[in-house]
Amino acid sequence: MNARKTAIAWMTLSMALATAKAEEGLGLGVILGEPTGISAKLWVHPSQAIDAAAAWSFTENHSFQFHADYLFHAFDVLKVDPALGRLPLYWGVGGRVKLQNHDYHQGRNNDDELLGVRFPVGMSLLFAKMPMDLFAEIVPILDVVPDTDFALNGAIGARFYFR
Repeated sequence: MNARKTAIAWMTLSMALATAKAEEGLGLGVILGEPTGISAKLWVHPSQAIDAAAAWSFTENHSFQFHADYLFHAFDVLKVDPALGRLPLYWGVGGRVKLQNHDYHQGRNNDDELLGVRFPVGMSLLFAKMPMDLFAEIVPILDVVPDTDFALNGAIGARFYFR
């Protein structure tokens, strides 16, 4: 690629990022806690989004997990300076699959995949002048396969949005 095409590509990317808002488009980032990994969020409506993660779980059978949730956001509960951004509370429902781990010999269901229903509750800081958000959440989980059990996840994270 020559220098002119590279410059045009960088300018196009810069303009797209400059016009993106945290509550629009697709956000990609990290989730830290239980679990820890890569996080994504796609806004499908001004107050609704789908979030997902591919992450490593450090509890029980120490294994890889995938989860996805449908979230509803309330923008009028918590107020922050509009120059900083918006601070919605969110809640939703989703699912998770936690893969088996034959190498780890503590905890339950080491030789089983876990399938559960997630009920996330959290808050996000959607920055006004940057296409990114910070979030914190607590997620009660009702595992239903291979048996019924209760679990709790909690994490913080950040995502950068692309339009």
